[in-house]
Amino acid sequence: MAPGAPPPRRRRPAPAAGAGSVGSSVRVLLALAALYAALSVLAYRAIHMLHVTPLGADAPPGEFSEGRVLGHLHRLAVDIPGRQEGSPGLEAAAQYIKGELEGLAARAGPEYRIEVQETLVSGSFSMMFLRHRVTLGYRNHKNIVMRISSNVSEDDSPSLLVNGHFDSPFGSPGAADCGSCVASMLELSRLIIDSGWVPPRPVIFLFNGAEELFLLGSHGFIKTHTWNNTIGAFINIEASGSGGTDLVCQSGPGSWPSRVYAQTAKYPMANSVAQDMFGIIPGDTDYRIFAEDITNIPGLDIIFVLGGYFYHTSYDTLENLLPGSIQARGENLFNLVKAFTNSMLLKENDMSNSKDGIEDLRAVFFDYLTWFMVFYSRDVSLILHSLPIAIFFLAPLFLKFPNITFMSWSVTLLDLIRGMLLHAFGVILAIFIPAGAAALRLLFTKNAMNWFAHPYLAFFMFVPASLVGLLLPRITWGLSEQTHFWGAFGLYSVITMVYTLVGLSGGFLTFFISMSMLLGRLFSSIIKRQWSQQSPKSLAAYVVPMIPCLLYCLYYGGFLIQFLIEKTGMMGSLPKPYGYFVADIIVGAAVGLVVGWCFGPLVPVASRWLSKTSILQGLLQITVVALAIASQLFPYSTGAPKRVILQHTYVTDANDIVDSNYGFSVLDANSVEFLLNNAPEAAKWLKDNSEFSFDEKHHSDRSFWVASYPVSFLFSGSLKFPAQTDEIRKHYHNFPQLLVQKTSRNNGQRRVHLNLSLGSLSEIWTAVLNVTGPLSDWSFADNILPAPETISGGPPSYVCRLSGKSDMDWSFWLEANSSESLRIDVAVLDHYLVDSTKELKRLFPSWADVIAFTSYFSTYYL
Repeated sequence: MAPGAPPPRRRRPAPAAGAGSVGSSVRVLLALAALYAALSVLAYRAIHMLHVTPLGADAPPGEFSEGRVLGHLHRLAVDIPGRQEGSPGLEAAAQYIKGELEGLAARAGPEYRIEVQETLVSGSFSMMFLRHRVTLGYRNHKNIVMRISSNVSEDDSPSLLVNGHFDSPFGSPGAADCGSCVASMLELSRLIIDSGWVPPRPVIFLFNGAEELFLLGSHGFIKTHTWNNTIGAFINIEASGSGGTDLVCQSGPGSWPSRVYAQTAKYPMANSVAQDMFGIIPGDTDYRIFAEDITNIPGLDIIFVLGGYFYHTSYDTLENLLPGSIQARGENLFNLVKAFTNSMLLKENDMSNSKDGIEDLRAVFFDYLTWFMVFYSRDVSLILHSLPIAIFFLAPLFLKFPNITFMSWSVTLLDLIRGMLLHAFGVILAIFIPAGAAALRLLFTKNAMNWFAHPYLAFFMFVPASLVGLLLPRITWGLSEQTHFWGAFGLYSVITMVYTLVGLSGGFLTFFISMSMLLGRLFSSIIKRQWSQQSPKSLAAYVVPMIPCLLYCLYYGGFLIQFLIEKTGMMGSLPKPYGYFVADIIVGAAVGLVVGWCFGPLVPVASRWLSKTSILQGLLQITVVALAIASQLFPYSTGAPKRVILQHTYVTDANDIVDSNYGFSVLDANSVEFLLNNAPEAAKWLKDNSEFSFDEKHHSDRSFWVASYPVSFLFSGSLKFPAQTDEIRKHYHNFPQLLVQKTSRNNGQRRVHLNLSLGSLSEIWTAVLNVTGPLSDWSFADNILPAPETISGGPPSYVCRLSGKSDMDWSFWLEANSSESLRIDVAVLDHYLVDSTKELKRLFPSWADVIAFTSYFSTYYL
């Protein structure tokens, strides 16, 4: 080196291929995005049943036909104006069903024995609903029952029950819920006869006419019908949406029904996790009557769950059904009916509520994109789900082989546990960061739930933010790939074990994830021997074996998010100020959770490329842009309507009208103020016809909503405005009244015999008694007084809902154990609307689904 010459510059080693440059990181990110996009399209097609081709009305008679079902459904949901209790359409639907069944019976061959019955059911019982105790009294609700058997069957032969309800919810045509159910049952009964298949055991079709009134039709059947003790199994079909996956949401008691389903369903759509979650969903089905509350008959609860935007709205129409859904349901049902009636496990029901002899351990089962079912027993799950945690504790031995000592095993295990805790922290961040972003957005915008009508926005808003949370631990703490991988594996293994030990069925998902991670690790280890450890080919070798698992995670997670988004439209108007944030935070957190199991297994390997500040900054920028775009979009549309309840209440005293008002309530996070601010014509009408403001004096007492729903906490933030009082007298002359017939006293007990006259009202949905005070006994529910409830923070009360024919009075007695007065609030809900209420309803825009009714409210002290 010449004197004075600068020293030669030391050359830095070239970065390993694929890991050092931002360009390679972006390419890896885009490649993974393309993979997940392709898998998401496949999952979307499966969830929405796009792979099922519906058969037309001209299909061969030996095939189940969605086209023929739609023909029945057109008659039930279009030609008949409404199938609600109190409306003429309910009786018209019953007669149509009965006529179709009698036509089938008339042309059946001599090898069949077919019986068709029309029955009226009455009764009274108490039930828990959303942690509230409600007593129900009912009379003369109509069921249509058909029994198909061979000509050599006996009256007491064990039988299979197929149940669906033909009544529809208030204000809804009920095309999916549950016109699709009874129309499918009509086609299924036709198929049994026209296919020439004679069931070896009887099949009973129960078309029940009072499910929407708290499961009254099924209760009346199972308590009073002569065939009730012959039922050895049942299939209940329902709808909580307009189609898509016809999911087995509940199964039992025991694992027999789900095993039969797994073995026979053509398009299996079942998930044992659904049963774990069903208890927290605000709703019930007739499954509860058959399998839990009244008897313990083994059965399946099969429900349309997508299209929840239209559930219990006026948009539940024929046009909004998802094609292919009914076809898949029907083909599954025919296979199930054959399997159940051929099973030797189909035995008579003894009508007791005892579970003696019933193996009630839940099996683990799930469908893989409706292609096939995975089913294994509880005992097998205890073994399988223990494998990952055992492998996790043995991993340090393999990692330190052949230099194995207790100290080396302990140190390595502690390192892996550190990796597990850091990966868990990443998953927690993946949940909390999008939830926090959702809450932060609401501080700068006036509308909640902007993603409601645009579900894809929820993914753009929250998925990038969730990825940031998953990747942060790798950047912050510099985990090695080995520690990170086994830490993530350990986390999913622990979750699997916890699920199994507490008796839940969701552990199969994390078991699938952890075992797929092992498979990917094996393949990538083989590839690393040929290429650099930092080559994208090693990442590809890890990802490719995991594709079946990733596809299922997207299928399961996508379904969960879609279902959750649709159901936020009816989760209730929660109290301010925090209720405004709840829906957005829940959806943001749920997306983060799904990202945790859909992308979390790849993070230990992929974070070598993705855990870079520039990548995280890009993901955050996408989040900010998506949040900004979402804030400019309106939350609702005709395809995703806002649920609004308009109650015209008349407060009466005998035949005098004391007050009249319009009550408004909404069932999601955007308040009544939001509704009226975005419905200018309706707001102007209210301003012109009454004093209009959002002041405290216009807040509605939640107890006034007891006629529409017995759980008052769902009606937080309701408003009321004055209404005309005399218009109703043009239609009704007499209003509901409660009259004392006689009072008797015995040993300090005061018994009051009462008569509830419903006046001249003729379109009654239900009447409700809310009794407060020293009530010690009553004549309802076999003289069993339920635990009291509290409404609007008031004193303990007892709620009893009465339904049935309104041309008769209700007679009952109440007993008090002191001289203190009993207060009885009487609320009667009627279909009839005066012209001014109809006009007000028409003024709301199409994105608001307004369910309107008239209620009559009166108070008595006895």
